[in-house]
Amino acid sequence: MNEVAEPARGVGQVTVRVTEEHHIWQAQRAAKSLARSLALPQVATYSIATSVSELASNLFFHATCGGTITLAVLRQDGRVGVEVVAEDEGPGILDIELAMQDGFTTNRGLGGGLPGVQRLMDEFEISSSPGTGTRVVARKWEPCR
Repeated sequence: MNEVAEPARGVGQVTVRVTEEHHIWQAQRAAKSLARSLALPQVATYSIATSVSELASNLFFHATCGGTITLAVLRQDGRVGVEVVAEDEGPGILDIELAMQDGFTTNRGLGGGLPGVQRLMDEFEISSSPGTGTRVVARKWEPCR
């Protein structure tokens, strides 16, 4: 890809506030709907939906007051994709490198969430500051033709 993809703001953008457990399902459903509207293959659609479910779960279970999942359509070099941004103002992640290791957990889970999202998506970025919050950006592109 030649240049940085910019979301087509306002067009195909959805934000779901995650403060209650049922919002996880709402975010996942919105992700699946957006991916299907772009006619992404089923594998890509489910990769996006699974990633959103994991990120929304993290917002609900780890962020003090929840956070937001924002989904946006991407267009670049004739291809389309979906950008997922998960943001919170929670406690932050003390050690991102440790959090990205399979099996690491702070909430009695399996510890596969963030590394799983990284594997499922084509692009993955995470930033976090203790006491300030966490921001994850993940992108999935339609396959090359």
